[in-house]
Amino acid sequence: MKILFVVCGEGLGHASRCLHLGHFMQQQGHSVHFAGYGKSSAFMEQHKCSNLHPAHREVRLEGENGFFSLRKTLWYSKWIIPDMIRSALTVRQLIREYQFDCVVCDTMYGGVIAARIEKTPVVFITNQNHFNSINGATNPVWQALNFLIGRYIRLANHVIVPDYPAPNTISEYNIVVPRGEENRYTFTGPFFDIDPERYVFSKETIFTSFGGEPYKLPMYQMLKTIADRRKDLFFDVFYTGPVLPESSENFVSHGYVENLYEHLARAKIAIVHGGLTTLHEAMAFQKPVLVIMDPNHPEQQNNAKKIVDMGAGRSVDGRKVTFGELEKKIAETAKCCPCPFCVTHPEINGRKNAAGIIHAAAERRQA
Repeated sequence: MKILFVVCGEGLGHASRCLHLGHFMQQQGHSVHFAGYGKSSAFMEQHKCSNLHPAHREVRLEGENGFFSLRKTLWYSKWIIPDMIRSALTVRQLIREYQFDCVVCDTMYGGVIAARIEKTPVVFITNQNHFNSINGATNPVWQALNFLIGRYIRLANHVIVPDYPAPNTISEYNIVVPRGEENRYTFTGPFFDIDPERYVFSKETIFTSFGGEPYKLPMYQMLKTIADRRKDLFFDVFYTGPVLPESSENFVSHGYVENLYEHLARAKIAIVHGGLTTLHEAMAFQKPVLVIMDPNHPEQQNNAKKIVDMGAGRSVDGRKVTFGELEKKIAETAKCCPCPFCVTHPEINGRKNAAGIIHAAAERRQA
């Protein structure tokens, strides 16, 4: 069968999980193509992804001083309707050229329209279909988004949530399954395949990764200040932006690395912003996490709340945190003992579950 993955380029989590799933389906004998833009496209190219096509950006996430900015994002995404039309036209052209049996859209909406127009089965991957803060509050913008996204996702044949089933659903507070649509949503488990026994485990470093958006660079600089005065702490830092934070003896900056898990295995804790894929990877290696919450990013706030609920780490408001409080949180996080997800993960086999859903959808086109 021919499968097309259309991948969001805001952050690397979308590309990472689609590559894991796509490569698994290639191993099953399917012909798999990928379409992406921005960071997802660059990431897939770095991983020597075959059959890679350009996609059109639909939305542009923006921020300032280390944090996401809804105001800036709305401003820079003001042409979202024509951009979504361009996205749909690009995917439609790919469907016509390669005659795909199924289109898989990871938080990309134009591909859903294109697939429906071409009468091609479409599967939607998401870990957020509902916007609300950690206390359940919403605002008019989020309410409008919740309504539009809910209506839109109904166009897909099936919705995959790449997260563990309850009670270990890290994105629990970001997903609302509409009443009557329970059969259309499946919590498959994460798509990555990790064998922790392949790696040498230790508790030497503080693994730090906030992604590659330029507006997040100030958060790295704050940790660099702590490293400068705490020589007993060694920060292993990962940033995919254009300019790496300056390295020092105990603050080592990395750009793209071929195997991130080698570094994660050596960490005593992981400091992250709260993206789902990174949290899953930390849990698979049984590493407690300190989530430096972005007060304007509801998804990551809710993920952080779930991590704290599970006893797998700590969280702190990144905009208000002081150097002293951050040092204290690092020490507290190191004492946390996450559940052994490395045991439960292979039993769930998210890649196999998701591939089965996509295969079933594709068979409907061939029938």
